Amino acid sequence: MALAVVIFVLVVVTVLFQFIQAVNGDWYFTDIAADWGLIDTTINITLWVTGAVFILVNLFMAYCVYKFRQKEGHKAVYEPENAKLEVGLSAITTVGVIAMLAPGLFVWAAFVNVPEDATEYEVLGQQWQWQFRYPGADGMLGAADTALVTESNPFGINSEDPNGQDDVVVNGPDMRLPVGQPVKALLRSNDVLHNYTVTQFRVKMDLVPGLISYLWFEPTQEGTYDILCEELCGIGHFVMRGSITIQSQADFDAWLAQQPTFAETQNQVAGNAAAGQAQYAACAACHGQQGEGNQALNAPKLAGQQAWYVERQLNYFKEGVRGGDGDTFGQQMTAFANMLTTDQDIKNVAAYIESLPDVPADSTVSGDIANGYDIYDRNCAACHLDDGSGTWYTDAPKLAGMSDWYFVTQISNFRAGIRGLHSSDDYGEQMVAMATAMADLEEIQDVAAYINTLR
Repeated sequence: MALAVVIFVLVVVTVLFQFIQAVNGDWYFTDIAADWGLIDTTINITLWVTGAVFILVNLFMAYCVYKFRQKEGHKAVYEPENAKLEVGLSAITTVGVIAMLAPGLFVWAAFVNVPEDATEYEVLGQQWQWQFRYPGADGMLGAADTALVTESNPFGINSEDPNGQDDVVVNGPDMRLPVGQPVKALLRSNDVLHNYTVTQFRVKMDLVPGLISYLWFEPTQEGTYDILCEELCGIGHFVMRGSITIQSQADFDAWLAQQPTFAETQNQVAGNAAAGQAQYAACAACHGQQGEGNQALNAPKLAGQQAWYVERQLNYFKEGVRGGDGDTFGQQMTAFANMLTTDQDIKNVAAYIESLPDVPADSTVSGDIANGYDIYDRNCAACHLDDGSGTWYTDAPKLAGMSDWYFVTQISNFRAGIRGLHSSDDYGEQMVAMATAMADLEEIQDVAAYINTLR
């Protein structure tokens, strides 16, 4: 008797919970912002069918538990065959399965048939970043292959394909599309399985290495939405995020015109180390003539750091991405970064710094090396590599041989939210998450002590 009551109460509470959540909008669909209402309809049908089955089966079970409970003098009857019951259950089950599957078949038929007027763009996923490519004036995307990926050509575009020269490349996680225009997203992966998902658009699809998959939709609501990877793609999976802004055609065209073409990225003038040497003079006062750093002036070692990373950080200081509230020493860098008035000036200084002899910095931090290795191996090595050499591919700077005290300061800043949370720091949020893998200052020092062994 008690079990029957428990089952009945469970059904009532579950149904009430679902209705309350639906009314309040919690644990339910986000507002749809694309023309895929069919998907919502299909999911709703599935919920109603499975909900009805849940209610009926459990109420029937509660009834049976009560009706056929043990009684004095009552004996169970064995009935191996009941054709009427079997036919009825089979018919009901068939109707339920058809009700759940048939709408999905109609949705799939629409999903695989892309409208002829849909414009194409490309989504490139890699650990743990999003990048995007749009066709240029010719309306065609050039050929690309992961075998052609380099630091200067992260999309792997074939430079010999004339269709690719005017492709517009967005080497960052923020993309845009015009409202009211059907689009087809071509999906590529540079490394492992990823998944391109914008919950407000409903459609999603995996990015499979070696293949080009696709999805299509028509944005119907202006706004900015999160891009998520919903395929477990490694340690940074949960922070592999981007954004998509849906805007008017005029605003989209204006934004697209400001983005570089592939040809422009390939024709950029490289940094001139000789010119950068003169501009570095202002930096040498703190960071040293050979970029060796000076802890007394809170100036980290620069020699040995990759040029791409130096360029990015100088731009961040100029743009206010770094050096904000709470970053006292970073604020000092803002004035010096602003002395480099052009992009070429920054490239020149970065090229000169990269040319300096890389003499490992003196160790100033001690800690538990074994614990530091364990933390580094589980959290840092995936981006900064086992030897701490860093790589442009994951936007991870070199750590080995650099100033250990500066590492401790910056990890502490990431943990405190002083660094990494600016809206223009594309991947700083990932470092904020990874920094929390170190529970306290002692563990940060343990990691620094281990990195000191990577020389």
